[in-house]
Amino acid sequence: MTDPVLVNVSLIGNKHINRGTPCEDASCTLSRNGVSVVCVSDGAGGSKYTHARFGSQCAVDCIANLLCDHFDAFYFENRESLSRSLLVTAVHSSMADLLVEHQLDGLERLSCTLLFVAVKGDLVLAGHIGDGLICRVSSHGVSPLTLPSNGENASSTYFITFPNAQEYLRFIRTTTDETHAFVLMSDGVEEMVYDSSTQLVRPVVARLAELASKGKEQAEEELAATIKEFVIGAGQNTDDASVGILYLPETDAPDFSSMKDAKAKFQRNHEDTIRAVQMEWIPKVKHAQEILSALSSGKPLPPSGAAPSEDEPEEKKETKTMPSTEPSEQKEEKPQAPKGKEEIAAKPEVQEPSSKITPKMVPLWAFLLMCGAFVVTLIILILYLI
Repeated sequence: MTDPVLVNVSLIGNKHINRGTPCEDASCTLSRNGVSVVCVSDGAGGSKYTHARFGSQCAVDCIANLLCDHFDAFYFENRESLSRSLLVTAVHSSMADLLVEHQLDGLERLSCTLLFVAVKGDLVLAGHIGDGLICRVSSHGVSPLTLPSNGENASSTYFITFPNAQEYLRFIRTTTDETHAFVLMSDGVEEMVYDSSTQLVRPVVARLAELASKGKEQAEEELAATIKEFVIGAGQNTDDASVGILYLPETDAPDFSSMKDAKAKFQRNHEDTIRAVQMEWIPKVKHAQEILSALSSGKPLPPSGAAPSEDEPEEKKETKTMPSTEPSEQKEEKPQAPKGKEEIAAKPEVQEPSSKITPKMVPLWAFLLMCGAFVVTLIILILYLI
């Protein structure tokens, strides 16, 4: 199998040229130990992110080296949360030296997004936090592998420097089957080639990938010229632009004449949100807690069914306090959780029936298993709601 061709360019946008500020994007490629890696990072703009360009370069260098040295460890680890945490920890640890070198007061000064794709044989590892885009080019066309991730509005996003960045890092394990190339880009390019209202990636991305067939040196020269003319040259306030390509020779390219440049918009139900799901399940979780509590204490079991509705007479309701299963310091570890959400009041407890029901005895191992599952579920709900 022929080795992949790796291509990357990072160019300063007119916005930074006009302000006399440096390029904050970074990209890199690396091949070692049979692993090929492409990384792209976009340094955060704004006055408080004073050294974002150093953070973005540190992030791509760290991840490229980490995956070349330990691809198998990350690919075959089934605990995805552990893999994500370790990737974030590695970046934060690498950035710590920059805090000393530049006498900075925290990682926030180095804030940046991160996108990467690593290939070893037929195996693929990809990761993405923040905006930007990773695309897969195949014989069928071009499609997004990961999508841009923005915050409460289109101008905000998530950074690898967040204390809880592992919660926002998308981590993908897949294979190269039918893949012709992977294309990574910062938001300076993504905004020109991706339509979020239709999820359409424009065919030009596949044409950019095809430049890699000419070899790394020529491809980077032509790619830089193309980006400079059609992306950066599109206006006086254009952002920095980075593109990374991992091209697989001897694979089938798409039929460019059959690729679509338009797509119908999809209809989204804006009322169907995770918060709505949480609100729906709170009474059910509390009802499950009542059952577990009754089993452990030997009290009568509550009637089966959902918890009482909110329109139940007030005098029939009993005040119930949320269980203190979560340490107070654990709540403080989520400074990046979405703001402006009010804490949800606990719903009332179901009244016990007048006639007593003799509970069935449950084996101790089953009871402990049910308790553990309930506690984990409740903690997850509380963390999302605070």
